[in-house]
Amino acid sequence: MRVTIAAVGRLRKGPEAALLDDYLTRFDRSGRPLGLSFARMAEVEPKPATPPVEAEALARQAPDGALCLALDERGKMLSSPEFAKQLARWRDESTRDLTIFIGGADGLDPSLRDKCRAKLSFGPMVWPHMLARVMLAEQLYRAATILAGSPYHRV
Repeated sequence: MRVTIAAVGRLRKGPEAALLDDYLTRFDRSGRPLGLSFARMAEVEPKPATPPVEAEALARQAPDGALCLALDERGKMLSSPEFAKQLARWRDESTRDLTIFIGGADGLDPSLRDKCRAKLSFGPMVWPHMLARVMLAEQLYRAATILAGSPYHRV
């Protein structure tokens, strides 16, 4: 299953970009033997920067037939092992592509959020979207290590 992350905004060089690259590289390396791979980071900066316009730009980044997951504060909170199991279920259901959407400052427009098969929350706190990317990448890597039985994740 190929994973695309579609996010509003461009990540500039700096510590967040370095962490993101590191975790996505780790995820790709550890996930490939498990049938999970990182496809691409799709960054959009539509004008005007309104949720409906952002939603259209984000939706265009999903491959045809992709299962879509929204990062949203109203989504379901999962533990790392639960997230890993969900990724494995989707992979085992022969899901070819997973696209994960990260909205801009005003979040995801309901038109896009409602089309997503699943919604995931990192908790009730609001996180900067640049940091949310890093957190997502780390959880993807953690999921791959959990599925591989690696000691990276300890309970």
